[in-house]
Amino acid sequence: MSPIPDDLARAQEEWHATYRRLAARPRTAHRRRLIRLSSEVMFHPYWQGRRSAGWAALHGARHVRATH
Repeated sequence: MSPIPDDLARAQEEWHATYRRLAARPRTAHRRRLIRLSSEVMFHPYWQGRRSAGWAALHGARHVRATH
């Protein structure tokens, strides 16, 4: 399996950060950003034909990055 592209990993990390901001302080701007990032992550070209394995790899990469 090919490595997760940087732009996809970055969008996923931004998604989590935005979600935390939205939970702490609900704002329309946070909701809109979360929707945009969700579509960026879900419809990224990387997912063509590998939705489940790639998704697991992306989430694993996020957990690895979060510990460093």
